[in-house]
Amino acid sequence: MTVIIAGGGIGGLSLGLSLHQLGIPFHIVEAVAHVKPLGVGINLQPHSVRELFELGLESELDKIGLRTEEVAYFSAQGQLIWSEPRGMEAGYRWPQYSIHRGELQFLLYRELLRRCGPEVITTGAALKGWREDANGVTVALENRRTGEALGDMRGAVLIGADGINSTVRATLYPGEGGAKWRGTMMWRGVTRGKRFFTGRTMAMAGTADRKFVCYPIQDHPDGEQRINWIADLSRPADYPWNRQDWNREGHLSDFAPAFADWRFDWLDIPALIEAAEGVWEYPMVDRDPLPRWSHGRVTLLGDAAHAMYPIGSNGATQAIIDARVLARELNRAGGPQALAAYDAARREAVNKLVELNRGDGPDKVLDEVAARAPDGFDDISDVMSAEELDNIARSYKAVAGFDVDKLNARGPLIEG
Repeated sequence: MTVIIAGGGIGGLSLGLSLHQLGIPFHIVEAVAHVKPLGVGINLQPHSVRELFELGLESELDKIGLRTEEVAYFSAQGQLIWSEPRGMEAGYRWPQYSIHRGELQFLLYRELLRRCGPEVITTGAALKGWREDANGVTVALENRRTGEALGDMRGAVLIGADGINSTVRATLYPGEGGAKWRGTMMWRGVTRGKRFFTGRTMAMAGTADRKFVCYPIQDHPDGEQRINWIADLSRPADYPWNRQDWNREGHLSDFAPAFADWRFDWLDIPALIEAAEGVWEYPMVDRDPLPRWSHGRVTLLGDAAHAMYPIGSNGATQAIIDARVLARELNRAGGPQALAAYDAARREAVNKLVELNRGDGPDKVLDEVAARAPDGFDDISDVMSAEELDNIARSYKAVAGFDVDKLNARGPLIEG
């Protein structure tokens, strides 16, 4: 029987392509009527890139993203704290990509249609509810905009890949409430600008209360690049944060003054902000770790299971890993047994990552340096030892699942 996937985002589409690879029938139901490339830049870590390569997408990823070569951390004064190679430059067998989130989703969507045909996805159909019995699940669908009933669909299992505001999760945990806000707003934008450092560098500057992140996501023929950036600022408790909408327009006056003097010899941040193609505002939110994802013939995947702060570049990566592990378990067993095995393989590790990101993950190095040297420094070794810096980076990679030696040595998640 068919695997029903609620949600056509990165996780749901990756699951569909993985099931197709294994010859397992599936159907995706997506609430929006027309899939569009929304969002801005994200990073894909090598362990998720490995899985996309094993789906045959290497050449397509190179068309829409850049292979990240370096990550670098800077103080609020623009001074280098620490840098390290990334992707294949760091010894991985697979690259890291800086890529536009919407273009990645649209790539997966196009590939799904090309490989499987349009009959495997129904758009404009939101999950309303489901009934489970000994042999499968019956899913009720509706038009979310009009409330019109769109009939039922029958399958073996239901996968809730329907995002941070998941209907499946809210049904399984009706008393949970909304997403958790940490008091930080993010303003995101994309700007055409000059290359900085290697032209493949992901840079982070400031502290948790005032941080700027930037990295290129596309080369232009004239040598300039399309640079994705995120400006984070702490906001008061009464700030109107609770619209989790990737299309919510942001206003320069709300955040640009906080970065007005951040003109560094490696990047003019005020100029980058001012020249943005557009600015969008989004709250930094997550959800509490769950004690279970899988309940009988129903489970959660991606943000529906483990929405996390966008620290350490792991949200989309973990959704892709979810999809591959779940496809593997469905191929091995099917039904509730497969969902339980997927839960056991993934939940505890990803819950640790959610908690680690709440503590700022590897970005905590910024706060530690600022606390020790609030006015800057002459030599970072006088502030923090190389061993301390290395331990922060190494411990996060171990929890997130992309320790270089372990990843290179591990066999594929899906054999054959």
